[in-house]
Amino acid sequence: MDIAISLAIGLVMLVIGGDLLVRGSVTAAKNMGVSPLLIGLTLVGFGTSTPELVTSLTAALEGSPGIAVGNVVGSNIANVLLILGASAVIFPLMIDPKGFKRDVLMLIASSLALLGVVLVGFIPAWVGALFILSLLAYVHYVYREEKRHPDEAALVLEHRAEDAPKGPKGIILPLALAIGGIAITIFGARFFVNGAVDLAKGFGVSDTIIGLTVVAVGTSMPELVTSITAALRKHADVAYGNIVGSNIFNVLFVLGATSLVKPIEIPTQIIQFDIWVLLATTALLVFFARSGLKLMRWEGFVFLAGFVAYTSYLISIA
Repeated sequence: MDIAISLAIGLVMLVIGGDLLVRGSVTAAKNMGVSPLLIGLTLVGFGTSTPELVTSLTAALEGSPGIAVGNVVGSNIANVLLILGASAVIFPLMIDPKGFKRDVLMLIASSLALLGVVLVGFIPAWVGALFILSLLAYVHYVYREEKRHPDEAALVLEHRAEDAPKGPKGIILPLALAIGGIAITIFGARFFVNGAVDLAKGFGVSDTIIGLTVVAVGTSMPELVTSITAALRKHADVAYGNIVGSNIFNVLFVLGATSLVKPIEIPTQIIQFDIWVLLATTALLVFFARSGLKLMRWEGFVFLAGFVAYTSYLISIA
């Protein structure tokens, strides 16, 4: 019961903290005159990835690399198979051609970079720094290109800013809201990681399996809420962009920052199996999106079936 309470409290705090952070930072930026393009490109992406960042960082510092890495790999798999699948079932997702070419190239590059460090078995601090620098360069490039040649891709980013939750008026209160969100997320991550570690010990399974399942799905809740909301508002392009952007952020930002603070050892389970599932999932996403630049409902059901099969397998080997 104590484990369930710790997980529940941690999860609620992660969701609330992430929401307050996005709500406060986006509102403050809007009130300060920051362009919706820049907000959609940076604050929304960073904000929704904060639960993954704080959770992986907390797990690494507390000596649970399986949760730290499993959280990122599992979240990226869940983002595509569960969240994008559910969004496509609600409303078929239209995909902007220019944004697709640009973002998919970065998604593939970050996935291959992750494969490289996973096969090495260790993520040192210098690789973490390189990941973060790569992300900053990518964000700078996208912003510069969309400012020079605004088109449908820029509109997608602006829709992402519009769909973000709204905060109070002014600047001081939204900033206080964002700071409070960070604090709640940090405390929530501690509860969540401690509960996850105790759950693994209680059931006699590795913390990697817990990281790939319970923790990964839990920290993906902000992306789920954001993407489902976008799909219901028929901003289907935002739902797709959220997931692709989140997966890029998770690898380059979350793993980068975590390994920069504490180098991470890659668990054998991820080397032998889960990284290949992630690559197959990414390849399937690219294949479906490329054919007609739309994700149809039946393709969403394929994603959901894949998530059920993957999760069932992890449970069976646990």
